[in-house]
Amino acid sequence: MSGKREYPDHPVVGVGGVVILDGRALLIRRGSEPLKGQWSVPGGTLELGETLTEAVRRELREETSLDVRVLDLIEVFERIFPGVEANPSAALAVPPRPRYHFVIVDYLCEAIAGSPRAGSDVTDVALVCEEDLPAYNLTPAATRVVHKAFAMARARVPS
Repeated sequence: MSGKREYPDHPVVGVGGVVILDGRALLIRRGSEPLKGQWSVPGGTLELGETLTEAVRRELREETSLDVRVLDLIEVFERIFPGVEANPSAALAVPPRPRYHFVIVDYLCEAIAGSPRAGSDVTDVALVCEEDLPAYNLTPAATRVVHKAFAMARARVPS
């Protein structure tokens, strides 16, 4: 990936893909910052010249070994992680730059090939029923996105 993720000069565009397999959402445990060691929605950052859906497909393949079809937009939101001021006396003059600033675009995806397994900067994968989500301590934004994905997936099933 080109560009700076930590203390960036501009917000970074991130993408995520929620895959629902047999009534369970695919989650990953992050192997790098931000949120290292935490469960989350698979995804990463948009590369120059890449479309949002191309990025989602690439990131899901890299992180989970799945080939996916990108279906519907779930939500767009931002995550800003505050920076740490090196000089405490300067804190009053100018606030520190954000350590991370992401604009995240999450999509509902359908697995079309492969079996979920951890790849790239992911340490583990899990397929999780909606009622078991609290045990994975997702961020509030990720929890909201996954609940929306479950609702969207249920709405897609023909009656």
